Amino acid sequence: MATLHKLPATRATLHGHFAREMAPVLTIDPGDSVRFQCLDAGWGLEPHNGYDNNRREFEGRVPGLDDGHALTGPVAIRGARPGMTLAVRIDAIQVGQWGTTKAGGWPNDWNDRLGVSREGVFHVWTFNHEAGTARNQHGHTVTLRPFMGVYGMPTADPGIQSTIPPRPTGGNIDCKELIVGSTLYLPIAVEGGLFSTGDGHGVQGDGEVSITAIECPMERVDLTFDLRHDLPIPTPIANTPAGWITMGFHEDLDEALIIALEAMLTLIQRLHGLKRQDALALASLTVDFRITQVVNRVRGVHAVLPHGAIR
Repeated sequence: MATLHKLPATRATLHGHFAREMAPVLTIDPGDSVRFQCLDAGWGLEPHNGYDNNRREFEGRVPGLDDGHALTGPVAIRGARPGMTLAVRIDAIQVGQWGTTKAGGWPNDWNDRLGVSREGVFHVWTFNHEAGTARNQHGHTVTLRPFMGVYGMPTADPGIQSTIPPRPTGGNIDCKELIVGSTLYLPIAVEGGLFSTGDGHGVQGDGEVSITAIECPMERVDLTFDLRHDLPIPTPIANTPAGWITMGFHEDLDEALIIALEAMLTLIQRLHGLKRQDALALASLTVDFRITQVVNRVRGVHAVLPHGAIR
């Protein structure tokens, strides 16, 4: 019988990197669910004050190990082996009480070109859970559409792996379509998988152009895990309310698009029994390519095939 496990955000479960050498804090069976509690990406225990970075943050972080996003995990799945695919069904996401969006205020090519490097702003958001909205200190209101920015596992490479760039095994994907009702499929590269999640987002646009979404803690993230032996994939794919999605990650945006396109053609062939040229012809009519994010060192593109678009 499937079991619901709980992982609170504690010193034992929190970490700021991926690594194949990391010991799991929980080992589950395929079909089990886990209820994760997550801090915001920056390890905050309270919102920013609206003016600067000063706020209470989680104490006891280890330099070199906790430099990245605050992640909860890792979870090992019994029987998970390299070459298999991990299916992660997103059952529930409950945001905390507050969130923060930062824009500008530090020099990089992106901010320099936009003319916002010298002065930054913080938008501090309070959530109305009943209405499903967020309101900032200036009186602006947006609709919440929560998802986790990071769903991922380490690659087969040894040593510490940053949480910032997304990889074929997942990580900082920042795809706004990975909401409740979605199932994300990730290629497994290490024994047990070693899955972690974090970087809660209250809402985000494609691109994440300020480098942040509404960054927020999550009281509850319920995920159900399974193993697929019949779905070999080189890059993450997902079945979402918006449609089937394939993802491409690369420093070059054109290459990221090609990776997402190749994965989408393979998926269309699998779903409809077509040769590749026919899949390409139909993709040209039905598939949208969207810029997932441009701020995580490695760019992301996701291809979206709406449900029922090919009949």
